[in-house]
Amino acid sequence: MRNAVVIKSSKAGMTVILDPELPFGELLDAIGKKFSESARFWGSVQMTLTLEGRDLTAAQEFAIVDTITKNSQIEVLCLLDTDAERIERCEKALNDKLMELNSQTGQFYRGTLKRGDCLESEASIVIIGNVDHGARVTAKGNVIVLGELKGTVTAGVSGNPQAVVMALDMAPLQIRIGDMSSRFNERNKRLGRGPMIALAEDGAIVMRSLKKSFLNNMLNFA
Repeated sequence: MRNAVVIKSSKAGMTVILDPELPFGELLDAIGKKFSESARFWGSVQMTLTLEGRDLTAAQEFAIVDTITKNSQIEVLCLLDTDAERIERCEKALNDKLMELNSQTGQFYRGTLKRGDCLESEASIVIIGNVDHGARVTAKGNVIVLGELKGTVTAGVSGNPQAVVMALDMAPLQIRIGDMSSRFNERNKRLGRGPMIALAEDGAIVMRSLKKSFLNNMLNFA
């Protein structure tokens, strides 16, 4: 009998491989049992999570995360996306927003925001530099950090849930988009390797990985 759920771990996080044919309700039961039985082994940890093996809706992804947290002491920091087409759509949408920003507002900030610094924008903003722990950025539109994000960012401050937050190195203390907020950790652990985008989806903030080619385009754009 094959395993319905297989767990692989690395320094970068955890990958859970799911049976592609098992009914979703039974799959959730299998996930709960697997993590309950191994809870002592994992202990209390914070990890990124990648789901592989089957196509999932956003609601199903959240159900899986909820099942894992209820049956263990694992805190899932973010879901890493492996869907190449979805990542490409995110990249195109974000690039379109950036081109619109460049033509309409041209709002850029060059330099590093340090602890205690606050930066506000009436539109979207591109920060060419780092946002250190203790720094705050607030914008009515998108916030793009061409550097390391360790501070607190609020995008879509006017209640716009379509706003996004992107960073070349994503390790935020807190991100807020519209009316939704996610707090991460004081240690500013990276949420994944390479550039990532945070966006509001089904009432929560989720993280998506962006391809390396997108990083090169962003650097050229800057």
